[in-house]
Amino acid sequence: MNCLLSGVGGQGTVLASKLIARTAMQKGINVRTAETIGMAQRGGCVVSHVRTGDVIHSPLIPLGTADLIIGFEPSEALRVLPYLSENGIVITSRKNIDPVTASLSGDTFDADEMIACLSKHAKTYAIDTEAIAKQIGSTRVVNMILLGAALEAGALPFSFEELAETIKKNVKPQFFEMNVQSIKAGMKVIADSRLKEEK
Repeated sequence: MNCLLSGVGGQGTVLASKLIARTAMQKGINVRTAETIGMAQRGGCVVSHVRTGDVIHSPLIPLGTADLIIGFEPSEALRVLPYLSENGIVITSRKNIDPVTASLSGDTFDADEMIACLSKHAKTYAIDTEAIAKQIGSTRVVNMILLGAALEAGALPFSFEELAETIKKNVKPQFFEMNVQSIKAGMKVIADSRLKEEK
């Protein structure tokens, strides 16, 4: 499995990739990871590569071979789209984050246009992470919402219980329930989407 996570500094992209890797390792699955982090600590581009399998020659995912792209922001998901395989899927947040240059100039971009472009090229699940995060009571759970969506989509090599156990071991106890709630919320979005497709 090749999973590429792409977002903006401060969104928890690296934590999400570590949770995927550690959960896979707990199952005895061979894992390789790598990160490319933008110039700015917060606001720069962050891309994490997670690869699992019997033989992995490099931690970096080659172009056209990613089974899953998790986009923490729609333009960042679109930016790494060339990495996606022919049958890969995209799970992205609907919430756009304007780059500094756009903020200074007063320009912005339309997240819906980005999502429409993604949908033309791949099976895409666009999630209203902002609304879900407000319901949960924290803006810092976007990474968990997206992990839950990827889990329900069948794109990750482990179960909800296995992921929850990893979170319990690697996240402060006071945030455990909130993180689990966020994962379940992300799972529900995909489950509801499938029901609509079946109808």
